[in-house]
Amino acid sequence: MRSASVGFHCPTCVKEGTKSTRQALTPYGGQRVADPRVTTIGLIALNAAVWLAVAGTGGRTSSLVDQLALLPDSAARQRADGSLVMIRGVDHGAWWQLLTSVFTHVEPLHIGFNMLALYFLGPMLETVLGRTRFLALYLASGIAGSAAVMVLSDPHGQTLGASGAIFGLMGALAVIALKVHGQVRSVLTWIGLNLVFTFTVSGISWQGHIGGLVAGAVLGTAMVYAPRSRRSLVQWGAVAVVLVVSAALIAARAAALT
Repeated sequence: MRSASVGFHCPTCVKEGTKSTRQALTPYGGQRVADPRVTTIGLIALNAAVWLAVAGTGGRTSSLVDQLALLPDSAARQRADGSLVMIRGVDHGAWWQLLTSVFTHVEPLHIGFNMLALYFLGPMLETVLGRTRFLALYLASGIAGSAAVMVLSDPHGQTLGASGAIFGLMGALAVIALKVHGQVRSVLTWIGLNLVFTFTVSGISWQGHIGGLVAGAVLGTAMVYAPRSRRSLVQWGAVAVVLVVSAALIAARAAALT
């Protein structure tokens, strides 16, 4: 028996009571978490681990980049020693690149800016959405960004980075700010500045950014405007639709390239 303020409690009864007690929910149906930074820190740690592995095996010339970065169409590359090597792309079965590219960086500034944005955006969104919905938003936006790269970018160019997923978080944050009558202008200004940076600086994949932003806005709308009576159905249905549409676009493009 367990000591209590009104006598003693049976351990089995306490356990069953804990199961039946409704856990506190976030404003949009997710379960509240004790520390809303956990998922964000985990994502940052994963990105950092991949970056360290790439940096430790040659950086831009690392074979890990060829395996993890998104390459729509397989292509031959010339090595420093003059030899040619064929790099496998999505069109020849390297489907994992659609997700691994979201966690792959080479340049320190690239991962630095992305992780800084994730550090500020992640806990805010996890607080209002809950852990599973936040993680679904992040990953689905990243996949949507990869789909946009597949369809719109140079098929022989490699794309990498978490920017598509980060833009997805921005899109969702804008919708949430609109829903709660928050600082919408500030959020939109921030997104606008990032888009200006996207289209004016060379070497940046605007395709991935736009794909992630659109997906994030769609998912954010489903998350916060879903009717309470069918909230989970609408929210997870929207995630499924984004993933299915992305998969269809990716498959069609890969087939065309093959």
